[in-house]
Amino acid sequence: MVPPLIALEEHFFSEAMLTGPTDKYSEQFKHTAGILQRLTDVGDIRLKHMDAGEIVLQVVSHAPGHMSHSQCVSANNQLVEAVKAHPDRFAGFAVLPVSEPENCAGEFTRCVQELGFVGALIDNHARDGGYFDGEEYFEMFKTAQDLDVPIYLHPTFPTDAMASMLYTGNFSKGASISMGSSGWGWHSDVAIHILRLFAAGLFERLPRLKIIIGHMGEMIPFMLARIDMLSPRWGVPGRTFTEIYQSNIYLTTSGYWSVDPLACILRNTKIDHILYSVDYPFGTNEDGLVFFKALEKSGLVTQEQLEMIAYKNAEKLLRVKARTT
Repeated sequence: MVPPLIALEEHFFSEAMLTGPTDKYSEQFKHTAGILQRLTDVGDIRLKHMDAGEIVLQVVSHAPGHMSHSQCVSANNQLVEAVKAHPDRFAGFAVLPVSEPENCAGEFTRCVQELGFVGALIDNHARDGGYFDGEEYFEMFKTAQDLDVPIYLHPTFPTDAMASMLYTGNFSKGASISMGSSGWGWHSDVAIHILRLFAAGLFERLPRLKIIIGHMGEMIPFMLARIDMLSPRWGVPGRTFTEIYQSNIYLTTSGYWSVDPLACILRNTKIDHILYSVDYPFGTNEDGLVFFKALEKSGLVTQEQLEMIAYKNAEKLLRVKARTT
């Protein structure tokens, strides 16, 4: 019997998002029927799909897309009303204006202390492609540690310069877009970002910082031994990368419907740092349920470990409670 499921990489489009262009999502709109309707709903449609996937609690976050400080405030205010309407089914992750680092800590604090959000889910780079290993982002990360809530580092679309350099070639526009986003580039880009934060010494300065990454660890678990072998050359004092991975990094199963990568993860990742997620509505809760039942039958985990991945780890990390009746 599948235990209660908590999912925490589950997206919506705010009204603020819809005031600007959404052309980056052209491939998703083309290939996934009804996705815009599901993205803009944080009510009955979402709840129906949650029930179909046996998800008891969904931590809702904004879909990728660079937004200004005022747009983030508007989106967070919209989300909290949905959470208030269904407090036993929804919780919230804040969206932060990462292209305006001076405004991130204040909005983060407001969302946690005033709106009751359980962390933040942010785009993986700023509008100009900049990552967050610079001093200007230190207060955002320090706020997460001080508030004792995680930051979910989520992929976002490559800049035009990134796309031109890495993902443009002798193939279709559709291949280029997919290769630069959910087909590959999103995941390697998040992995690089984690390595940059490590190399910059962020985790030594903030030893209790909690970072979540999705999609079965964004390639890092498969590369972990290689990273650990070579990263001592980087001149980072203190803990090894694997020590930081085991203590500061959490990962989710979002968007993967195969137990194969999880077999690798279970060999090198602490069981209490693995959490179930779907990536709704880009992934379906129904597919997630099929995957979870396959995990249950796989013999890879005990019943206790299955329950930890399903909901207990999320309860502990986010201080939420799964409905069990």
